[in-house]
Amino acid sequence: MPLTIINRHYPPNPGITGESAWDLARYLIDQHGIEVVVVHIDRTYDGGGAIRQPVGETHAVPTIYQGKNGLLRLLAGFLDGYFLIRKALQVGRGPLLVMTSPPMLPFWASLLLRKTSYWLWSMDLFPEGFAAEGKVSPTNALYRWVIRQTYRRAPQRLIALGPRQAAHVLAKYGQAIPTIQLPCGVLMHQERDPVSPAWRAPNDGLIYLGYAGNVGQAHSAAFLQSVIRHLDPARFRLVLALYGTKAEQVGAVAEGREGIIRMPNIPRSQLHFLDVQLVSLLPEWTHIAVPSKAVSAIGSGSPILFCGDPDSDSYVLLQEATFLIDTRQDIDQGVKAFLSEVTADQISKRKQAAEQVALRLQQMVRDAYATIASLAG
Repeated sequence: MPLTIINRHYPPNPGITGESAWDLARYLIDQHGIEVVVVHIDRTYDGGGAIRQPVGETHAVPTIYQGKNGLLRLLAGFLDGYFLIRKALQVGRGPLLVMTSPPMLPFWASLLLRKTSYWLWSMDLFPEGFAAEGKVSPTNALYRWVIRQTYRRAPQRLIALGPRQAAHVLAKYGQAIPTIQLPCGVLMHQERDPVSPAWRAPNDGLIYLGYAGNVGQAHSAAFLQSVIRHLDPARFRLVLALYGTKAEQVGAVAEGREGIIRMPNIPRSQLHFLDVQLVSLLPEWTHIAVPSKAVSAIGSGSPILFCGDPDSDSYVLLQEATFLIDTRQDIDQGVKAFLSEVTADQISKRKQAAEQVALRLQQMVRDAYATIASLAG
């Protein structure tokens, strides 16, 4: 039986949700001979993922707008969800695996798939994300109506990024749904360059911290700015490869400071040269987003310094290889304490733990993929 995946992004678009869809599709096709159909939006995306060639049968849906105007982008994203569901129904190939990008895709799935079996693969959750970033009040009447419609009709299956997000989504539906946990950002075969890159001086005795990726609405600019302000260049180097809505304000604080290395990007094959990778999630985004960056950092062999709520999946799944800055407490004091107290021995122990956590995450993905294959086949 075929399976149809619905998502905004799909290779060669480099968005992480598209990469995740591609990885599952490749597994189902190569390992089980399952016919995979992918319905996606025909557009580009400034993502940090790898450029891949698509697999499966693809159907690209045109979007009405690809510019930078915020209001028009919001309107286009809203309509993109409708067009994607409508196209998937027209294609009509097997159960529908609905992801959560564009933001209103689950809303349209609930409205339009009343007579069609579908599964939900939760990445970032919307419309909750709009309230988390302050675009709408949680008490707004229209927002509350959209939330009710989004969770009115439950999917037959839920695929969640971790146990805490799964519990959050199930509470929204108010009923038990068979659930699969599938972390995002797991790399089965991470290449690691054997030679130190130009940005890391060999045998200098310094600890290399790094942030490579998006500094968007769900992430804490204040956390990164605090690290920059308290960084001791006699002990540390901080490697920054930033993009996203808050990248400029972080870069402004880093400008001219000693010990900061600015890069346009850091190849995944070099991430293991970072001793600790920085990850953040604002508390209002807990369970609504689960940064794939945290998982991919662990997979590269680095422990993480996570600034967020300890109840989030980024900490629950990865805590053995994680240093925590608890957002329920003073972030600046937490950063200052970490930078003054952390030792090379502590980092080495968490690096060893990261290798074990990465193996556990890989097994979670294999188990999830096998379960999806048995259901789709």
